[in-house]
Amino acid sequence: MTSQLSFSFIDLFAGIGGIRLGFEAAGGRCVMSAEYDKYAQKTYRAFFGESPDFSEIMSVSPPGDITKLPPHLVPDHDVLTGGFPCQPFSLAGVSKKQSLGRPHGFDDPTQGTLFFNVKEIIKSKRPKAFMLENVKNLCSHDSGRTFRVIRESLEGLGYRMHYRVIDARDWIPQHRERIFMVGFRLPEACPAGAQKWDVKDFDFGKVSRRGSQKDLESVIEPDVPEKYTLGPGTWNTLVRHKANHAAKGQGFGYGMITPPFAGQTTRTLSARYHKDGAEILVAQPDRPRPRRLTPLECCRLMGFPKECQRWFDRRDEAHPQPVSDCQAYRQFGNSVAVPVVKAIARAMAEALKRNGAI
Repeated sequence: MTSQLSFSFIDLFAGIGGIRLGFEAAGGRCVMSAEYDKYAQKTYRAFFGESPDFSEIMSVSPPGDITKLPPHLVPDHDVLTGGFPCQPFSLAGVSKKQSLGRPHGFDDPTQGTLFFNVKEIIKSKRPKAFMLENVKNLCSHDSGRTFRVIRESLEGLGYRMHYRVIDARDWIPQHRERIFMVGFRLPEACPAGAQKWDVKDFDFGKVSRRGSQKDLESVIEPDVPEKYTLGPGTWNTLVRHKANHAAKGQGFGYGMITPPFAGQTTRTLSARYHKDGAEILVAQPDRPRPRRLTPLECCRLMGFPKECQRWFDRRDEAHPQPVSDCQAYRQFGNSVAVPVVKAIARAMAEALKRNGAI
C-alpha cells in the first residue's frame, strides 16, 4: 500500500474488502465500510482489523446493513465504491405510465433494490466520483432495461459515466468478466463556479495492466490435505453430467486444470464453488479423482495480497482461518479480482489529480 493518502472513499457492500484493497493501493483512505453478512465481516476484520458495520456512526440490526443508515449520516468522501448486488427492478409500472404520458408522482424504478441505497447516498453526499461493480449479465438483464435505468439514474444525479466489461484474465489466471461503472461529478451539477475541475479524459481502454500477470503455477499448492479430493459419489455425478451434455453436443460440465499449470487460465470461480468445485477441478496424476482448490488457492486466484493470504495458509498458526472452508469459497467467489480494481482505482486517482479534483 502507498504511504501517501490523497483521497477518501467509502466501501459499500464490502464483502471481504477486495475493492478496499484496490483503492488503498491507489492512495485512498477508507472512511466507512458496510457489509452485513456476519461471515464476511469476520474475514474483513481479519484483513483490516475492523468490522465493516459502521458501528461508530450508528448501531443497526443486523450490523452493517446499509439500508438502515440514513444517507446524511454517511461520512463525507471523495469516492464512493461498491459491488452492489443485482436485484431485478420493478420497471413495468413506471415505464408503462411514462409511455402513456401519465404522471407517476415520486415513483422510482430503483426503489426496493440495493442500488437505490447507493443512489440515495450519492444524491445526499455528492462525492467527486464513484466506482460500482457488478456481474456482466447486468448489461443484458431485462433486455437491457435494468442497466439503462441504472445509467440514467446516475447520470441524472449529475455525473459523467463510463462503463466497461473487463475480463480479469489480463491480470490473473482466471476468466472472470465483470462490469465496472465509473462516474465523475459534472461542474454543472454544482452551484455556478463551485467546481473548477471537470474529468473528461478518463478512458477504460487506457486502464493500465502495469505489472506482470500472476501465473497459475504460483497459485497451486504442491501438497494439500486429502479432504480436498472429491469423493467417489460427487466425482461420478460430475462425470455423468458432462457425458450427458457431450452426447447432446453441448460443452457443459466440469472444468479441469492439469499439470504443468504454467500459462493456463481457469474458469470463473463462483459463489457455488463450495458445492462440488465443478468449475475448477485440479487433476491429481497420482490419485484416481481430482480435487477442489483450497481456500488459499482461491485467495491467490482472486489476486489478494500476501498479507491476506496468510489467513488461509494452514501452515501459519499465528493467523487461523477466520471462517470455514465453505464460507471462504462463497466469499472468494463473490469477490472482485483485486488487481483489476487496483488498476481502475489508480486510473481514477490519476484522472482526479490531473484535473485538479484532489
